[in-house]
Amino acid sequence: MSDVRTLVVDDDFAVAAIHRGFVEAVPGLAVVGEVHLGADALRAVEELEPELILLDIYLPDISGIEFLNRLRARSAPQVDVIAITAARELATVRAAMAGGVIDYLVKPFTLDVFADRMNTYLARREQLRRTAARAAGGRLDQDQVDELLRSPAAGAVKLPKGLSERTLDLVSAELAGAGGDLSASELAERVGLSRISARRYLEHLAATGRATVAPRYGSAGRPEHGYRWLPN
Repeated sequence: MSDVRTLVVDDDFAVAAIHRGFVEAVPGLAVVGEVHLGADALRAVEELEPELILLDIYLPDISGIEFLNRLRARSAPQVDVIAITAARELATVRAAMAGGVIDYLVKPFTLDVFADRMNTYLARREQLRRTAARAAGGRLDQDQVDELLRSPAAGAVKLPKGLSERTLDLVSAELAGAGGDLSASELAERVGLSRISARRYLEHLAATGRATVAPRYGSAGRPEHGYRWLPN
């Protein structure tokens, strides 16, 4: 298989260069362009025909959300989009999800975190290709649809009942971008979950080694635990 043609979109020239280097470090991806304005990104989609766009939400001319809306209005083949941004507002995340982003990575992050997300993306593309090859006349049966909707990572940890992959990704992104620890109550307020649900996701992250947990001291009221993202 050929490398996935990737377009980097970020208004900060230095950050765009870092992300270009990250892409070049991941086998299976290839940079075909780097732009810094939404309008230039729309033109680059037509001229360069990328298969994947790494999209900043904060752009100086049109927002990443508006870019998504215009991109999805095209009649041409659709392009995969992964948001790579400092935008952490719940409304923005929801708008990006509605616009069809397949992942949402909050700045700043390490190369290891980036590579892990990209490898998951590449595995899903390969899973889609194999499923499509087996589809009769381009039509999928229920088992094939279910296969596509499951996480493609081999040996992935099965989520406890009641937890979803998409919400887990949202919780993970929020915790990773927090710059410190968060309690279940604080996380719940940020991502729009109940405190009990937020705690279940945090406990799962701690149990699977993606977060650390420690008691908080010195505050009035019931003692709380603080959860901190554990970089790969």
